[in-house]
Amino acid sequence: MTATKRPGLLVVLSGPSGVGKTSVAERLLRTPGFARAVTATTRTPRPGEKDGVDYRFLDEASFRGGVARGEFLEHAEVHGNLYGTPRASVDSVLASGLACLLVIDVQGAATLRSNAVEALYVFVAPPSDAELERRLRGRGTDSEEVIARRLATARIELARSREYDTVVINDDLDRAVGEISRLVQGRRH
Repeated sequence: MTATKRPGLLVVLSGPSGVGKTSVAERLLRTPGFARAVTATTRTPRPGEKDGVDYRFLDEASFRGGVARGEFLEHAEVHGNLYGTPRASVDSVLASGLACLLVIDVQGAATLRSNAVEALYVFVAPPSDAELERRLRGRGTDSEEVIARRLATARIELARSREYDTVVINDDLDRAVGEISRLVQGRRH
């Protein structure tokens, strides 16, 4: 008798810019049983980001061509850039039986839900508005205009957190990661 692989679980992480989704995801990816689907974007890489690792960095024509060919599970324009989830990236991880971690914005998660994509939807929230602003300013990568726009968007996104299966407050990285890991284990068993 051969062992059959347990099907993978899609885990969708969303939350406002600056909430620490990347830090949470990086820590989860060091946990056995997790792998990341690499999403695509037309934005310019930040220092240290690598194509095919952090994102698939595409020009707008290539991205729109992929959309036209149905290569994306979801896609959206966020802060003037296009973002999307290539189907092949997700399918590959799920076929391996792992928890496929997908870090996408609130719009993208809403599209997945409206298309009845089965997943554990997790909203990562800041401990406070003031802490979120501190984190955004601490990055040192955005202008005052961009920070103001991100904070305004954050208020809208926080109001939509009840659309998710669960909300995890990222007040302590270890605690937040542990909570998400336990939720995934519970869903898989």
